[in-house]
Amino acid sequence: MLKYLPNAITTLRLLLALPLGLLILRQEYGMALAVGLLAGVTDALDGYTARRLGYLSRFGAALDPVADKLLITVSFLCFAHIGAVPWYAAAIVVGRDLVIVSGALCYRLLVGSIEFAATRLSKLNMLVQICFCALVLTAQLLPDLVQPAIPGLLYVVLIIAVVSGADYVITWSRKAREKKQMEH
Repeated sequence: MLKYLPNAITTLRLLLALPLGLLILRQEYGMALAVGLLAGVTDALDGYTARRLGYLSRFGAALDPVADKLLITVSFLCFAHIGAVPWYAAAIVVGRDLVIVSGALCYRLLVGSIEFAATRLSKLNMLVQICFCALVLTAQLLPDLVQPAIPGLLYVVLIIAVVSGADYVITWSRKAREKKQMEH
């Protein structure tokens, strides 16, 4: 039964996207921040539990980034809807992930199996986006204290999103060319 614990924790994180989005849209920022923090705890806990118990699975490895991305996507879209971030920022963040997922699907269909692993740049992207989302929520509660930091960090979020997205496109395009050349 314990072997399912890490995936159950990840599934919980996945399910937290709905209440997080609703709380942001209802402008219940304190509760949204609490749900976001709970999601952060589950993110650390599922990986720790999987490694500690030795229950690493392909399903869990695939589900973990999906849960992370769903939380970020919901957050950015809801923030844009309430005017906390510009729509172009949400479009860049979500668009990056759509490009990566579309590219992975194309690679799988046209080239073959894919062993997808997050790069350091992609991990930095996720960290910066999570910190930004926490800062945006905090700024809704403490505007005078936190609001001035939002524009600068938003530029960092957008730059890293574009650079890390381009890195994936370039890397996987090169891998696809190399694999196709080996086949011929």
